[in-house]
Amino acid sequence: MPNCNVAQGVELFYTDTGSGPPVLLLHGWTCDGNDWAWLSANLCTDHRVINVDQRGHGRSTVVEGPYGAKTMADDSARLLRRLGIEGAVVIGHSMGTLVASALAVEHSSLVRALVLVDPVYGQPDDLLQGIVAALRADPVETAIAVFDRFYGPGSPAWLRVWHARRIAGTPPHVIAEALAALYEGPGGIGRATVGAEYLARRSCPTLAIYGGSGTLVAEWDQALPHGPSDVIEVWPEAGHFLHQEQPERFASRMRSWVGSLAM
Repeated sequence: MPNCNVAQGVELFYTDTGSGPPVLLLHGWTCDGNDWAWLSANLCTDHRVINVDQRGHGRSTVVEGPYGAKTMADDSARLLRRLGIEGAVVIGHSMGTLVASALAVEHSSLVRALVLVDPVYGQPDDLLQGIVAALRADPVETAIAVFDRFYGPGSPAWLRVWHARRIAGTPPHVIAEALAALYEGPGGIGRATVGAEYLARRSCPTLAIYGGSGTLVAEWDQALPHGPSDVIEVWPEAGHFLHQEQPERFASRMRSWVGSLAM
């Protein structure tokens, strides 16, 4: 089974398929690499696709901590270096957008470009305090309530069933602490007050695609410093899991944008 030891007591499960320019896929909170099955099948025809379960998720090691974007970015950096990969296109969803961004800041030589699916940074402090407290009190039910906001009118019913079952199978402390670490303390780069300065340090091209509920975050994102190749767009009819709701459209858009970048 493909596992990589990335820290003391932490092994990441990953798959390595296809050949060509490298792509790293980073899933979201309480999710796993299966979220990328559709995109992986598309990309592995002409790319080398590294699809990883992040610590505490999927088939990777469950640890008490630490979690957080920088910690998980360090995990991914060690995996990429172990595989001899530099200059990957890194595609992240939700929590994975913060991990991907931290990877681009802390390990810039490993990242050629970022593709971010409904980023979850730029969040106000007062909103997050209540959610984190509720998660620590009742992780499963609170997570399911948070996920209820992720679906749009076009979201298929099976997504809700899949996600609710997967949340129920995630260790409660991982549900609470993996999200809390994204937003608490000086490493909480998901907070607007911390993330604005930190995210401005990304120097690689970035494509950010937001679902309909992410309009306010997209506006916050627009106000950050951006390079000439950066693109921010909103798919108003899509939910948070737009890469699963519209896999063909997402793959086509990602390929078109990456193909437009100078080598």
